[in-house]
Amino acid sequence: MIGDWDLAPGNGRKSFDIRSYKPVYILLGTRTDNINEQPHSDNRANNVSSSIPGLSANEAQFQLSFKTKIADNIFGNNGSLWAGYTQSSRWQIFSGSISRPFRETNYEPEAMLMFRTPLALGNWHLRMSGIGINHQSNGRANPFSRSWNRVIAHFGIENDDLSIQIRPWMRIKEDAIDDNNPGIENYLGRGELIVAKHINGHVVSMQGRHSLRAGDESRGSIKFDWAIPLSGNLNAHFSVFSGYGESLIDYNNRQTMIGAGISLVDW
Repeated sequence: MIGDWDLAPGNGRKSFDIRSYKPVYILLGTRTDNINEQPHSDNRANNVSSSIPGLSANEAQFQLSFKTKIADNIFGNNGSLWAGYTQSSRWQIFSGSISRPFRETNYEPEAMLMFRTPLALGNWHLRMSGIGINHQSNGRANPFSRSWNRVIAHFGIENDDLSIQIRPWMRIKEDAIDDNNPGIENYLGRGELIVAKHINGHVVSMQGRHSLRAGDESRGSIKFDWAIPLSGNLNAHFSVFSGYGESLIDYNNRQTMIGAGISLVDW
C-alpha cells in the first residue's frame, strides 16, 4: 500500500507515471445462475420491453485499471491528487448465434485526493485516507443506459500481509427524469469493504458491499477472488460473486457467478 500510493515521505516517484489500481484480469469463462435477459429499472424509460434472445449463461469477462499521480505535497509535505480509470466488459463469446456481442461494458473514471495517515494501534497501521469523486456508466442509450456519480471516502489499513480498504460513499443526486437507475444505492450499496491476504505468493481477497439499510432494502454483494502465481506477474485466477450489481446493467439483478482465467494485478 505504501509503494502503491507513494505514501513514504520523499518517495521521489514521478507524476503522470501509469500505475496499477484495481485488479487486472481476464476470466476466460464465467457462468451465472441468472443471466439478465430483460433489464429493468424503476425509471420506465429504462425498462427493456422484451427479453433479449440468445443470451448465454456463459461468457468471458475482463477488467483493465490504472491510476496516475497528478500532483504531490499539495498541503505542505502531504496530500496527493490522483486520477484513476477502470473498465470492465462482459463478452458473450460463446453465443455464436447472436454474433458474440459485448453484453455490457462499464467505464469508471475518478479523481482522488489522498493523504498519508501514519496512525498505528499495535500491528495495525492506518496507512492512508482520502476522498474522491467517481463517475460510473455503461455508455449506452435508453433503455439500456445506466450511470451514477458518487463522492467516495477512502481508508487503507495494513497488518503485515493483510490489507483492508474501507470505502463508504454518497451518491450525487440526479433529477428524477434523468435518473437511469433510481435507488441503485439500495442494490450496489453505500460502501464497500475490501480485504486481501498475501500468502506465499497467493492473493486471497474478499470484496463486500451493502446498502446499509434494513428490511426490504437490505441488499448487497460479496465477491471472493484467488490468484495463484504461475510465472512472473501472471496468475491463475478464480472468482465467485453472489448478490446484486455484478455490472451496472445488472444492478438490480441477483445472481451467483463463478469464473476462471488469468490475472496480472490483484488487490
